[in-house]
Amino acid sequence: MYQVRRVNIGKTDQLDELAHECGRLYSQTLVSFWRTVRHKDIWLKPKHLMRWYTSEKLHAHTSDACVQAFFASLKSWRTRRKSDPFAAPPRKRKWYFRIEYKSSALHHNDGVLTLSNGKGSAPLVLKWPWQTPKTVVIRWTGTQYEAVATYKTVVQGHPQGDRVAGIDLGEVHMAVSHDGEQTHILNGRLLRSKRQYQNKLKAKLSRLIDVKKRGSRRSKRLACSKRKQLKKVKSQIKDVEHKQTTHLISTLHVQGVQTVVIGDVREIKQGNDTGSINNQRIHQWSFGSVRHKLTYKAEQLGMKVVLANEYTISHRSTVKVRERLDKREFWQLRKKKG
Repeated sequence: MYQVRRVNIGKTDQLDELAHECGRLYSQTLVSFWRTVRHKDIWLKPKHLMRWYTSEKLHAHTSDACVQAFFASLKSWRTRRKSDPFAAPPRKRKWYFRIEYKSSALHHNDGVLTLSNGKGSAPLVLKWPWQTPKTVVIRWTGTQYEAVATYKTVVQGHPQGDRVAGIDLGEVHMAVSHDGEQTHILNGRLLRSKRQYQNKLKAKLSRLIDVKKRGSRRSKRLACSKRKQLKKVKSQIKDVEHKQTTHLISTLHVQGVQTVVIGDVREIKQGNDTGSINNQRIHQWSFGSVRHKLTYKAEQLGMKVVLANEYTISHRSTVKVRERLDKREFWQLRKKKG
């Protein structure tokens, strides 16, 4: 089980230089791999190119991470092309690339995290009042650099007992839990208001951009403003989901719940046409994100998580959510009643 901490570290010449060096190393790996395939019909392995390409400015394991990143993309393409015949392999060179530091390059002392580089480059120093992470990845967010630190957490053993709580995910309310005695409802009003504002903001800014000349200064300014505002709303939605799910799991843990059963609604978007408004709500329903947050937060506290058919959790709510009548059947039923 892993936890992630994100810290904004601004923009400096040193970070630009290191990111550019990682991009150069990634591009060399990409070019050499495909050139060997084209001329020799040989598919090289990561260990071959990690021996060929290193950098004096980067730590040895940081250089290896750049090579491994290309082969990770290659593996992802091989898996995806089995279901998507139009999937394209990684062929684009990178001018800048993420900087990955492994545990061998991290040194933490007195609230300062030192990230070691090669002999030809000074170490990167960050203020770090937290514990030493397992890995640190520095990437560009569009406005500044961000340090993404990964921590390995120790999962507690499953407590003894048989108290079970069922969680029903919903579009109106984020989640509803019931353990046979008490019921907890996560009010979805705030999340729904954020979604509604997000949709109105998209429509308003898109309408303003459409009437501007394509490629003009005003069009570019509006597009930049649209990206920034939508990014802010997306962060607010993510924050609401984190706070609500943390509150629910903490409450269940205090009450002594040992097993959490979450309803499986992954197929609700398939073949479900209930009109433009309801379709928009269902397709913007982030039940996968909520389920993931509930799962890993419960497992961190030693609770067992089971994904079950929603029918076994709440028959009544399942019937309401999964009622799939097309317009023809609806009018036929209405004529029979009338």
